[in-house]
Amino acid sequence: MAPTAQSKHGNQIAKPNGTNASFNPFYSPPPAVDFTEDYEYNKYKPTFPKVDWEPLTEFEVSDRGLRADPAKKALLSAATKVDHITPAIGTRLQGLDLRQLSDTQKDELALLVAERSVVVFEDQAISIHEQLELARSFGPLHKHATTAVPAEPGLEEVHVVYSDGSRPPDTTAYSQLELFHSDVTYEIQPPGTTSLKLISSPSVGGDTLWSSGYALYSSLSPFFQKYLESLSALHSAAEQAQGSRAAGTHVRREEIETIHPVVRVHPVTGWKSVFVNPGFTRKIVGVPKAESDAVLTFLFRQISENAEFQVRVRWSKNQVVFWDNRVKIVALTLCYIRFFPRKRHALRATPQAEKPLSVQEIAKDRQKEIWKSLGYDPDKQARGGTEASNDLVKAKVYND
Repeated sequence: MAPTAQSKHGNQIAKPNGTNASFNPFYSPPPAVDFTEDYEYNKYKPTFPKVDWEPLTEFEVSDRGLRADPAKKALLSAATKVDHITPAIGTRLQGLDLRQLSDTQKDELALLVAERSVVVFEDQAISIHEQLELARSFGPLHKHATTAVPAEPGLEEVHVVYSDGSRPPDTTAYSQLELFHSDVTYEIQPPGTTSLKLISSPSVGGDTLWSSGYALYSSLSPFFQKYLESLSALHSAAEQAQGSRAAGTHVRREEIETIHPVVRVHPVTGWKSVFVNPGFTRKIVGVPKAESDAVLTFLFRQISENAEFQVRVRWSKNQVVFWDNRVKIVALTLCYIRFFPRKRHALRATPQAEKPLSVQEIAKDRQKEIWKSLGYDPDKQARGGTEASNDLVKAKVYND
C-alpha cells in the first residue's frame, strides 16, 4: 500500500508511488497535493477518503426538459446574447446568473442542453453548494467510486478535476484518442445534464473538446445506422478501478460492467445518438472480436478526429459549462501541462439520468429534423444528384 499524507483538513490523502512518476491521466488519480500553499481553494483540493459505498440501483427519472417550452422563451429572452458556437454542437449564453434561474428556465436549460449538447456560461458567482442544489434539480447526484472529492467535508457528490504540473502525463502510455470519454457510462444509469465550474485556470491551454453523438449518427449511411441500432456494447469500470488501486487509493464502490445499446435515444429530443466512447466501451456484444474491434475503431476515430462533430471551449475562471452526457463525448487537451505547467482546478456536479433507451419507432435523426424544419426533403439527400443539391440551396442550409 502506498504511503499517505495527512492534510491540515484532516483527510487522508493517498500518495502514489513516485510523486513525479509519469501517468495516464484518464485512469490514474493525481498525486498528493500541497495543502500548505497560500491558495484560496485549498478546501476544494482533491482527497481520496477511505470509505465504502453501496452499489447503485435503478430508479425512476423524469427529465425536466420534457416540461419545457420548445421555444425556450423564458431562458433565451433573459440572455443578453445567444451564440451557437458550431452548427453541430455548443451554445454560449451571456447575461444570465445561474443562481437566479426560475423553475421554467431550468426546464428550458435542460431542453437546450439536450438539443445543443454543450452550453457555456461565463463569469458565474455560483458556489459549489449552489451548483449542487441546481444539479439536483436535474436528477439524483452521482458519487464517483475512484476519483477525488474535495477536502471540505460533506461534498462527496463533487468530482474534483485538479492538476498543478507536478506530475506530467506520459504520452507513451496513452493517445489523445483514449482521452475521449462520456462520464461513467459503465453505470446502469449514466449521467445526464452535467455541470463543471472552473475555479482556477492557466492563461493558455487546458481547452476541452466535446464531440456530438447526434452528429456522428447522422453522418453514417442508412445501412450502417441500422446495423449499429441492432447492437449493444459492454462498458467497463475495470481499468479505472485498477488505476486507482495501482496508485494506492481506495475504490469506494466495486467496479461493474454494463451492457448498453450502441445507439441510444434521448428521451426529450427523440434524436438518435451513437453511445460508445474510448474511455469505457470495451467490446460489441455478440459479434466476432475482429468485427467488434473494426467497428469501435472506426467510431472512436470519427469521435476524436472529425472536426465537424466537435466544439472546442477555451476556459476562463468562474466559467460554468453544462453538457448532456447522453449525447456527447469529451476530452481535455493536456498541452498546458506539457508546455506551461500551471494549476487547473474545476468542480463537477453529475446528475444521473435514465437507463439508456434503445432505438424505437419514434426515434429521429437530428440532421433530418433540421433539414425538414428548413423545408428540405432529407430523403433526396440519400438519392443525391442535382435535385438534392438544388433543394439544399433553396433551404439555405449553408447559410444557417
